[in-house]
Parts: sequence; structure tokens; C-alpha cells
Amino acid sequence: MSKRYWLMKSEPEEFSIDALEKVGVEPWSGVRNYQVRNSMRDDMQVGDGVLFYHSSCAEPGVVGVAEIASPARPDPTQFDPRSDYHDPGSRTDAPRWLLVDVRFRRKLRRTITLAELKDDATLEEFALLRRGNRLSVLPVTKAQWDHILGLEKRSRP
Repeated sequence: MSKRYWLMKSEPEEFSIDALEKVGVEPWSGVRNYQVRNSMRDDMQVGDGVLFYHSSCAEPGVVGVAEIASPARPDPTQFDPRSDYHDPGSRTDAPRWLLVDVRFRRKLRRTITLAELKDDATLEEFALLRRGNRLSVLPVTKAQWDHILGLEKRSRP
């Protein structure tokens, strides 16, 4: 299967690009959306590219590059009653929720802001910019990946 690309959102107060850089590899746990779970299970492959996106902050935007570092596997937080992501309906013999490991690659030289992405006509089909899209993991085309990373070299608008 050919390499795919993704955008993964994280609130920097919860888990930032700096935190990922510090640990190197982190399980992307706590996903509780079936569409995202299915992408992890069916579509994500080790080595796929990830645009790391800070959300719900003063300046949301793409802040780094990572990669998928493991195949999907059961998310242990679903079985932990102390976890915010506990799911009492999920069973160890039939787990409902999955995670993948994400590996740090690099921080961008600058944040490519949501406003900048919205103002770019080339990205009008970008999943992040679709009205009402609230998913934490989104597919990115190769052309979108290349274009967004190319914006890093430009001066900030």
C-alpha cells in the first residue's frame, strides 16, 4: 500500500508538539469517534506522514511533522475506569477503540495558521476547512501535504 498522509489535532495544553519531541513516540489514545477509529484500523500504515496540528489555542495551526509508528491496536484507556476515556461497554475480547503510535519527525520553523490555510485557494478541498468538520484525525492528499509544507518556507502573511 502506498504512503498516506494525515492531519492529527491536539490541544497543546493536553499534548503539544514539544511534548511529542520530548518523548519521541506516543500512543494516540483517547479517540472516541468511529470514523477516526476505522481510519486507524483500515487505512493508516507505519510510515504514513502526519501534520501535527495545535487546536483550541490562541493560534491554531500546523506546527510539526510526525509519522505513524505502529499498526492500530486496542486503546488501553477504554478499559481503565480512572481514565477520562473509559468505555464500560468495551470488552477486552472485543475492544471498541484503537490507537496508533505517532513518532516525532520535526517542528516546523513557523506555525502555518488556520487563517493562512483558509485564505489559500489551493486548499479549498482540504478536509480541515470543511464546514462542521470536528474530527481529530483527517486525511490529507499528497498534493495538500506538499503544498502545506511548502508554505513553511514563505514569510508569514
